[in-house]
Amino acid sequence: MGTARTTAHDHGPGPALEARDLHRRFSAVRAVDGVDLRIDRGEVVAVLGPNGAGKTTLLDMALGFSVPTGGTVRTLGEDPARAVRSGRASAVLQTGGLLDDLTVSETVRMVAACHLAHIPPAEALERAGLSGLAPRRVGKCSGGERQRLRFALALLTSPELIVLDEPTTGMDVRARTEFWETMHAEAARGRTVVFATHYLAEAADFAERIVLMRSGRIHADGTVAELTAARTRTLTCAWTGPLGGEQGPAAFAERHGAVLAGSRDGIRVRFSAHDTDALALALLAEGLGGDLQITQASLDDVFLDLTGPEADSIPETDRPTEPATANGGPA
Repeated sequence: MGTARTTAHDHGPGPALEARDLHRRFSAVRAVDGVDLRIDRGEVVAVLGPNGAGKTTLLDMALGFSVPTGGTVRTLGEDPARAVRSGRASAVLQTGGLLDDLTVSETVRMVAACHLAHIPPAEALERAGLSGLAPRRVGKCSGGERQRLRFALALLTSPELIVLDEPTTGMDVRARTEFWETMHAEAARGRTVVFATHYLAEAADFAERIVLMRSGRIHADGTVAELTAARTRTLTCAWTGPLGGEQGPAAFAERHGAVLAGSRDGIRVRFSAHDTDALALALLAEGLGGDLQITQASLDDVFLDLTGPEADSIPETDRPTEPATANGGPA
């Protein structure tokens, strides 16, 4: 009989996750290529990136599922596999781990019996929003309900760290919203939550911090505000000056260190600049435009800048080329 736990436990010092010069190779492919990362207790962090960026491989090593080929990784101040075995860290993975013939309730009770200490199975079901589905067979559950069941299993040991790998893949909009409402509640309990996703909205809406990966490396790390602050803003205006010559949009942009990003029938003109406030003042002072609109860069813009065709054109002899897999290759 397991001992009940109702709050996240805390066993000693150390950040929730710490990687130093972390590498993982699969033959000639460098799935994770020199990652340095520290995630402190209580943070909610999204690991964002396209398929093949190294997100899953990084999290696999953080959970002890995969062994680094170089560097070190510590989870809650200890060996990742030990942190998972003790129940201090748990995971919600994309696939696997469920038996179709068991009911939802039987699955939670069976896994609870494997732990020396755990919260009551009924509490795990309730917190995962599955109490009403307890008698349903797993084989009859939708993809979203299966993910909620994996979440219930992850909660059993009241872990300090929860790792989620693409947790809402295959869910419809309503199921995805309900899942994140549940995750918000767990984060409010003080747990550290680290999740990999390629959904920009999930990262922006739920995470306090974004770690953006590409080609096995971290290319950006910070809050949404921090990641977008360094990007150019867009100023759109109704152009009232001449369309060519020294007073035309192109010449105006060049004078003020901006980029003429486009126009529509010579009526609405769009500029990109770091200091759009100064650009707006110049535009009005020179009497060349009105009806101004300034738009700040979004997380989508940051993502596209770092993962789009121009980013791919940067020479990298070690770019991963193999397809992504769950645990056996780069992802």
